[in-house]
Amino acid sequence: MRITIDYTSALQQTAGIGRYTRELVAALARLDHENEYTLFCAGGEPESGHAQWPDNFSVLTSRIPARWLTAGWHKLGLPMTVERLAGDCDIFHSPDFTLPPLREARGVVTIHDLSFLRLPELADPGLREYLQRTVPRSVARAHRILADSENTKADLAELLDVAPEKVSVVPAGIETRFRPIRDTVRLNEVRARYKLPQWFILFVGTIEPRKNLARLISAYAQSRRQTGLPHALVIAGKPGWLYQGVFDQVTQEGLRDYVYFPGFVADEDLPAVYTLADLLAFPSLYEGFGLPPLEAMACGTPVVASNNSSLPEALGTAALFVDAEDVEGLADAMARVLGHANLRVRLADLGRAQAARFTWESAAQKLLDAYRLVAT
Repeated sequence: MRITIDYTSALQQTAGIGRYTRELVAALARLDHENEYTLFCAGGEPESGHAQWPDNFSVLTSRIPARWLTAGWHKLGLPMTVERLAGDCDIFHSPDFTLPPLREARGVVTIHDLSFLRLPELADPGLREYLQRTVPRSVARAHRILADSENTKADLAELLDVAPEKVSVVPAGIETRFRPIRDTVRLNEVRARYKLPQWFILFVGTIEPRKNLARLISAYAQSRRQTGLPHALVIAGKPGWLYQGVFDQVTQEGLRDYVYFPGFVADEDLPAVYTLADLLAFPSLYEGFGLPPLEAMACGTPVVASNNSSLPEALGTAALFVDAEDVEGLADAMARVLGHANLRVRLADLGRAQAARFTWESAAQKLLDAYRLVAT
């Protein structure tokens, strides 16, 4: 098969879909040495390590910026097919929600989640309008749809009337570098780099309404008042949209000395940050998969997570689950984990075993199986 993968998100997005695409394609390159792959990169140069690709992988860069192509294809409706830029292929795979116009190639599109339909009030208005317009069209034209989880597959059937047999589930994997870090020098370096406190509860993700950080801060404040919790709260991630209210709430709760915002944590530092944390709190209102809690589990960090969307599917029995809207329940769960050493040890053991179930090699095999279904 001649397969072209839109690799643009891997170059332009540091986390989320970008990391998913980078790791999945890297695992695919280790797995498949028979089919011919082209990595299409719009408006950017491939990463410095692209020379490491095996002989059956090539990289093709377009000088046209990705935002221009997006506007032309999905807003202006230009009929130019992607083959004119990326060359002829048997399968064209877009890992980022939308398919460009295709001439003869069979289209594969990855839908990571349908939060913009399930909880539209929590999505950035501009992005929501764009996805609500383009995703249904892309799904209808695709020969195969990939979903990160069974939950997203069910959402596709319910919200977009997609036949289940048209969907393959390709979950994310946990990189082997996510493990408990025992090097105290390394841990101290990372603690100093991000100015992390001695004891802390950690959240990792974009600062936006869907992550439910307002309730997390309220629950943290309640735990401090009721139990004298000595731990700080560290909210690590880039600001998304409507983020200012999170900072304002910290001030209103009188928590400016106890809530830390280190910003985006570099990929190479994440294992150490997870290891340093006493607990990961992940009370998101909706997730298509949920990488941070599994990464934390792989590093031996206990997890408290919300019981909605794909999170129970991904985390199994290895997390303490709470209703995302139950502030008292979240406060109690965090206090229980931090106050009971036996519970922390049990969750850590269960978490490492659960995280080990998700590998990029397994995900790449599922992706290759999906390509073969498209080709038949």
